[in-house]
Amino acid sequence: MATKFSETTAADMRSAMIDSQLRTNDVTDPAVVGAMAAVPREAHVPGTLASVAYMDRAIALGHGRALNAPLVTGRLLVAAAIRPAMRVLLVGSATGYTAALLVRLGAEVHAVEEKGELMAVARSAVADANIRWIEGPLNAGAPDAAPFDRIIVEGAVEALPDALIAQLAEGGRLVAARRDGAVTRLVEGVKIGGTVALRSFADMDAAPLPGFAAPAGFQF
Repeated sequence: MATKFSETTAADMRSAMIDSQLRTNDVTDPAVVGAMAAVPREAHVPGTLASVAYMDRAIALGHGRALNAPLVTGRLLVAAAIRPAMRVLLVGSATGYTAALLVRLGAEVHAVEEKGELMAVARSAVADANIRWIEGPLNAGAPDAAPFDRIIVEGAVEALPDALIAQLAEGGRLVAARRDGAVTRLVEGVKIGGTVALRSFADMDAAPLPGFAAPAGFQF
């Protein structure tokens, strides 16, 4: 007989996710682990997929988008080194899971999403005054609210537009997933002298984001 999904089941799944997926793969920052232990990931996926919300894989959200696997989100958050009161631009917020984690970490979040249907789910799942929901093109960011201490690009991209880099404060950090042919790598960089030199820190599949195709001949 199938086990009925419940809050108790979800709590057990979150615990298993932390022990088997996160702690064993360099997601050991206590604040990040605590946030991921508290936020109900099942609230950010289609109801029919709640029972697989904590599996080590991306979950299709519809509209050509997917929620990254928990490990991808955890590694990006650790690399971002979020501190309380930081102003964070989240690009590709989808159904709001990472936004919910960021406010748990004490950030002021500016969450950009171009799919209104996904943003409606996010608004329903996360009610917090420290999140500003912005519906618009992902690659435009939120220039009216810049500069940001951190920029998190929640998915795989081929190129980052200069207009987005310009929204990062000097000394601020950007994390993303970079598509390099058939390989996707998680990358991080700090803005120094107006530029961000990205370095990879893990090879890991991430859900692709629309609007970040590289021009012909472009290289990171």
